[in-house]
Amino acid sequence: MKIGIDARNLIHNLTGIGRYVLEMCRELADTGNEIFLYFPEKPISDLPSLSKATFRISSHAGSLRRMVWAQTTLPQQAVRDQIDVFWGPAHRLPFNLDPHIPRVVTIHDLVWRHAASTMRVRGWLADRFLMRSAIFSSDVIVAVSRSTADDVRTLYPSVSDKLRVVYPGLTRLEENGASSVLADNGIDRDYALFVGTLEPRKNLRNLLEAYASLSEPVRKDLLLVIAGGQGWGLGDLRSHVVRLKLEPNIRLTGYVTDSDLAVLYRRAKFLAMPSLYEGFGFPIIEANAAGAPALTSKVSSMPEVAGEAALLVDPTDIQDISTALESLALDKMLRSRLARNAPLNALRFNWGKSALELAASFESAIAARKP
Repeated sequence: MKIGIDARNLIHNLTGIGRYVLEMCRELADTGNEIFLYFPEKPISDLPSLSKATFRISSHAGSLRRMVWAQTTLPQQAVRDQIDVFWGPAHRLPFNLDPHIPRVVTIHDLVWRHAASTMRVRGWLADRFLMRSAIFSSDVIVAVSRSTADDVRTLYPSVSDKLRVVYPGLTRLEENGASSVLADNGIDRDYALFVGTLEPRKNLRNLLEAYASLSEPVRKDLLLVIAGGQGWGLGDLRSHVVRLKLEPNIRLTGYVTDSDLAVLYRRAKFLAMPSLYEGFGFPIIEANAAGAPALTSKVSSMPEVAGEAALLVDPTDIQDISTALESLALDKMLRSRLARNAPLNALRFNWGKSALELAASFESAIAARKP
């Protein structure tokens, strides 16, 4: 197939959705499909793993110009490339896409609906209005989890027949042998690890409050390492750490490379990810692949993704999070049982399988759009 793809999520440093787009595109290209990647501006990385794809790079930097690009330049390029199917990998489809072109949209989550207070106003407005249009104009809707599919089905019952669940795969992070991330950040003892963009939905304030309520001996033997780039809505996270008098026990690494992240996962006692809402949750399976169990939430997709390799908590209950932190810190039998399950759970997620199922969704869209 000739597949046209909105590649705007590949412009900057890769987070969850960006990695999803990268890995899916690589697998689709490796299995013989012809991939056309449409960029509103030049990506900061050369993306060598996508060398088989054709890049169409425009000059529309900035959020407002990207919106114009999506409705003008992108659909024009798709027509010129005579693609067989168009894929919006993250909640968007162009309004002006040629009506003869089949189209598929991937929905990762409905944060705007279920955790609106954790979003910037601009992002909320964009998802609130653009996602609905993409859902109704698509031939097939791909959801990244059963939880997300159920959310879409509940909100828009009339599109149920178009829904498919295609789990993302697992990217196995490799150490390069030269990482100094532990020494550079003063990580000199056991630790619980948080991974993610620092934003309200990740529930870091409750995680810090729960950690602060642990006894001093437990905190002394168990650091909390927070790895992730600065998002929004938390101000300076260090101020919360200072307020809770946790400076000796917290390590803030900022954004880390994949190689450094591999080291952090491998050495972690467990992952601490009590998010308020997740459409999938890549850190859960990345930690599992390194043999680390997870503390995560009993809401949205997290129980579905974590399987039998996690301790589940109420993310709004600080005491529940604290009790789980203490259990995973001190109960060796519990931690060992969950750690044994972790690699098996991670094996459920494979990019090759994901891309095959996505390609089948493209074929269904082509069949549905035929006159």
